[in-house]
Amino acid sequence: MSASTGSGEFIVEGGHKLSGEITPQGAKNEALQILCAVLLTEDKVTIHNIPNIIDVMKLIDILADLGVKVKKLGEGSYEFEAKDINIDHLHSKEYSDKASKLRGSIMVLGPLLARYGEGKIPKPGGDKIGRRRLDTHFLGFKKLGAKFEYTDDGFFKIDATHLEGTYILLDEPSVTGTANIIMGAVMAKGKTTLYNAACEPYIQQLCKMLNRMGANITGYGSNLLSIEGVSKLGGTTHTMLPDMIEIGSFIGLAAMTQSELTIKNCRIDELGQIPTVFKRLGIEMEFRGDDIYIPAQEHYSLDRFIDGSILTVADGPWPLFTPDLLSIVLVVAIQAKGTVLVHQKMFESRLFFVDKLIDMGAQIILNDPHRATVIGLDRTSNLRGIQMSSPDIRAGQALLIAALSAEGTSVISNIDQIDRGYQFIDERLRAIGAKIERR
Repeated sequence: MSASTGSGEFIVEGGHKLSGEITPQGAKNEALQILCAVLLTEDKVTIHNIPNIIDVMKLIDILADLGVKVKKLGEGSYEFEAKDINIDHLHSKEYSDKASKLRGSIMVLGPLLARYGEGKIPKPGGDKIGRRRLDTHFLGFKKLGAKFEYTDDGFFKIDATHLEGTYILLDEPSVTGTANIIMGAVMAKGKTTLYNAACEPYIQQLCKMLNRMGANITGYGSNLLSIEGVSKLGGTTHTMLPDMIEIGSFIGLAAMTQSELTIKNCRIDELGQIPTVFKRLGIEMEFRGDDIYIPAQEHYSLDRFIDGSILTVADGPWPLFTPDLLSIVLVVAIQAKGTVLVHQKMFESRLFFVDKLIDMGAQIILNDPHRATVIGLDRTSNLRGIQMSSPDIRAGQALLIAALSAEGTSVISNIDQIDRGYQFIDERLRAIGAKIERR
């Protein structure tokens, strides 16, 4: 499977106003769990609005290696048929190499355990953004009756021949953990009650899709799910939500570059706190049907709390503000009027790109690994272009926005980190007037 390539670097000439329309891609974090769900049935499953990004194409590649027939129907649309799965492939070095490089591959486990009663997976990889435990997944499967063995070759081997529904209280509302346990429980014997479950729109999408396939899941959208096991699941057609992280990134991009932009087909009803938080940063926006229109703004002022104290923007599990957009909030605040404390509660290394923003001329104090105070410049001075490297997907996009707003030219290396989460981002930005080249 091909995706936008990650080699090279971006050369960004900043200081240009953008204009026009931009459409968000399908949601990356939804894609990783929805794609794994095709393993639950031998019938055909059609999925629309799949983003063409490295992580998603890697997962489709892993599914094809397992024996899933993959047929491309058109841009972003694929048909999957998991009729003849080769479970023995899980023992191969090829599987180990590919799965260990993609954190989302952990979610093939739930469907394989549910349908075949066995699974094997290497320690997964992914972003280096702090401790991201897999305990939630494994403890959930153990509660359902799975038996784990850590083998000498670095694999987890799982026996799940007798999965039975039970009461599971998750130690954290992990999105991938919730998705994996749901998929593991849909064909378990009896009823599973899942409390402290993640309730993100992506989890709701997965539950709706599984119910269309014949599952019996209630309570999604809340943190208390009830899953009545069924004996078999069938095929379905599913359309993925637009990527809320891209939508938030484009709102921030418009503000930082003083651009007039229309973000198309946003599924505003599924965005939760995102528009509210960006409005508190002073960004004007209008909802036009399902589009978000951002007028060109020379200045925007950060809100304060009712008692006059400095605004804090913090992340948390849905329906709180998503951690994936805190780096964008931090960048947007650089040119705002006022001061904001950005508090990254969920991951301890995601603020470590602020040194690059300080080099560009931002006024930011990194208080500790979780908190940064941004003192807005209010356009009294421009950021300046520098050479920098992208440490992870979301910081990479934040640095790209900073570069597009800066005076002069920036060079961003390690752009495969950006390509992992944003499809053809350079081409799409050029279409609205950005000066960006891939080298």
